[in-house]
Amino acid sequence: MNTRTPARATLLTHTEPSEWNAMPTQYLTTPEGRLAFDDTHGHGPVILAIPGMGDLRGQYRHLTPLLVEAGYRVITMDIRGHGDTTARWNDYSAQAVARDALALLDHLGVQRAVLLGNSFAAGSALWAAHDQPRKVGGLVLLGPVTRDLPTPWYMRLVIKAAFGGPWSRAFWMTYRKTLFPARQPDDFDTYEASVRANLGQSGRMQALTNMIFLPKAPTEPLLSAVRKPTLVVMGTKDPDFKDATAEARLVADRTQADLMLVEGAGHYPHVEFPEQVAPRLLAFLGKLN
Repeated sequence: MNTRTPARATLLTHTEPSEWNAMPTQYLTTPEGRLAFDDTHGHGPVILAIPGMGDLRGQYRHLTPLLVEAGYRVITMDIRGHGDTTARWNDYSAQAVARDALALLDHLGVQRAVLLGNSFAAGSALWAAHDQPRKVGGLVLLGPVTRDLPTPWYMRLVIKAAFGGPWSRAFWMTYRKTLFPARQPDDFDTYEASVRANLGQSGRMQALTNMIFLPKAPTEPLLSAVRKPTLVVMGTKDPDFKDATAEARLVADRTQADLMLVEGAGHYPHVEFPEQVAPRLLAFLGKLN
């Protein structure tokens, strides 16, 4: 494991995210539902970026231009229940999302890709590498939630109540604000309004609720079982963890990964500090190529 902490800012000139919001949405229809995705095209190495639960594929809007400028083809997808993907599915597990990711790569004729997974979707990236290792050239786990962590009984009751009524969307959107402790991107209010509106569509909050209460136990063994070049990126102030640094080191140790700790960042270090995360990510990708 190679440790890099804290992250140091490296400024890059890049295309504004708004220019990437105009990419036409594409779809893949599967036997279970329809998947929405974006594709920058091009002939460079492929990166498939998967957002976490309660979010949209636009989560990668700040990182994508930096990767494209460096010569990569970037594909972003909406996970089950979210964004422009079908709302209702029979299975919302991390492994099911991995199947969707692999199906999308097959659909696009991509033989090998590096997978980026944030939060819950870090588990999906691990599952994809486990299920079809030849398809996955490397993994980038951003704020990875891959284990069931001890939770006091009273907090379990609070969470159950928070997602048990018509106030659940308001609770989630309020909680999301705590996930950016260092700084919010300039387009934060506009983007959060899009997330809120999307979760207001029929079936989408139920999909999020289903994901929140799914156990992570099936995913945790993959931390030691999957052997792919891996980069773990964690914000040191990620409120999803009692000790984010300790959790990052545990995940990096088990996956034998490089580790980047982004000082002061929360659950979305690549959104808060894309100018810091991108150079480290590009250095990692450069070793793979």
